[in-house]
Amino acid sequence: MKAAELLYGTAPGRFLLRGLCRPWFSRLGGRVLSTRLSALAVGPFVRAHHIDMSQCPRQKFRSFNDFFTRTLSPDARPVDMDSAAFVSPCDGRLTVRPVTPEGRFPVKGTEYTLAGLLRDEALAARFAGGLVWLFRLSPEDYHRYIWTADGTPGAAVRIPGVLHTVQPLERGARPVYHENTREYRPLETAFGTVLVMEVGALLVGRIENRPVSGPVVRGQEKGNFAFGGSTIILVTERDAAAPDPALEAASAAGAETPVRLGQRVGRVRPDASRQY
Repeated sequence: MKAAELLYGTAPGRFLLRGLCRPWFSRLGGRVLSTRLSALAVGPFVRAHHIDMSQCPRQKFRSFNDFFTRTLSPDARPVDMDSAAFVSPCDGRLTVRPVTPEGRFPVKGTEYTLAGLLRDEALAARFAGGLVWLFRLSPEDYHRYIWTADGTPGAAVRIPGVLHTVQPLERGARPVYHENTREYRPLETAFGTVLVMEVGALLVGRIENRPVSGPVVRGQEKGNFAFGGSTIILVTERDAAAPDPALEAASAAGAETPVRLGQRVGRVRPDASRQY
């Protein structure tokens, strides 16, 4: 956090950021972290962040990125398969924000618009009055993610941009989710359209989504991030889903809630159910 404060809170730091936030810097970092020598950093990183390696079937890694994109044992992240459950696509810290009828929503003191996030006013209008589910991942989190519901994905859209950090300090300083590189796909489900977006961050040069050519199922792996913090954003339509009460209260108070991949975080509203 001290480094982020220096970079974003001082004039010399902001000057330096002009280069650091460019995609080439994260690509360079990614190449370094894919070398065999980088595997030497795995042990110190695990100890510093108290990562439970008993859940990982593999203990030897070719590089730091090989460790970072590791898989876990099948039972390490059980997925809630209750048809009424709305589940987390990833490990992270979750905040749920309502979207105004005008398509606006606040994140840590910064106001965003769906049109700015998607760069598609017609698509953004479909989610006016809905909810934004923002999952922020830190470097120590598990960085694979899943489809959260059965459904049929629409076309993937990639929006090139820069790569700011998504740590709380910076999210309150500028609209990073309007500026960072991101990818999204609409998912047609039994409870309406869910917008699924991955947002890159500083040192996350790669959003690695798996190719799909037909329907997907809840719990199916969607992809992974390369090294660094990052964010997954889900957007649901008006009255389609609701967060669990404790999560809703925490989000209203401006607090993030730790969640795990596959964990129930809300419920699908019965009156929203329909065939996709």
